[in-house]
Amino acid sequence: MEESEATLWARKSWDLLCAVRSQSPLIQCITNFVSMDLMANTLLSAGASPAMLHSLEEIPDFTPQVHALCLNVGTLSADWIQAMKLAAQLATKSGKPWVLDPVAAGASGFRLKACLELVELKPTVIRGNASEIIALSNATVGPTKGVDSSHESTDAVESAKSLARASRAIVAVSGAVDIVTDGERVVGANNGVAMMTKITATGCSVTALVAAFVAVEKTHLVVNNEELFMRASRLCLESRFVGRG
Repeated sequence: MEESEATLWARKSWDLLCAVRSQSPLIQCITNFVSMDLMANTLLSAGASPAMLHSLEEIPDFTPQVHALCLNVGTLSADWIQAMKLAAQLATKSGKPWVLDPVAAGASGFRLKACLELVELKPTVIRGNASEIIALSNATVGPTKGVDSSHESTDAVESAKSLARASRAIVAVSGAVDIVTDGERVVGANNGVAMMTKITATGCSVTALVAAFVAVEKTHLVVNNEELFMRASRLCLESRFVGRG
């Protein structure tokens, strides 16, 4: 009997989680002060090994040795922007995947400019809430609720597709319905839990988990577009599911 699509996704997701647990990938997180310990503990609970290292002076020696990089602009500063850019460049040069979390991208011109410059460095995955993805896709600053989304995830589908096409990254939008797109195809899942909006850094933690999962998916850079999209979709949605626990 042919395996159903739902069963296939479940099995592949379990395989990927087991791979994270067995391989314990080293994930460098340049992230914000609010979420730093929560992201580290989330990665540890999933089986990964977190490194919360952001010093510009250390990055040339350290970043090429990690299995994946996670960049989160939550508490942004001029110094950290330089560290993030250098880390992204080194990760790409070393053939390592990296994930961008454009926290509150539309809250200020300074923040939006930094996020757009990071997108130009070719992240593997961009993960944000609906308002962040809309702001990044439209390259506009506007009224926001800070780090909280003022849009439903489904409002951001076209913006996510546009951003994915422009950046050539997989774009994931978290919300009541999680959305993943490569710019053409779209996958959605009803993974949202309302309580997560009452706890800080749940979105940040999901982004860290996405980095852990792409770290163990060894074929993410060499498969064809169809396989890449389906694999990345599983990675993003499985990360969201694990992040609920």
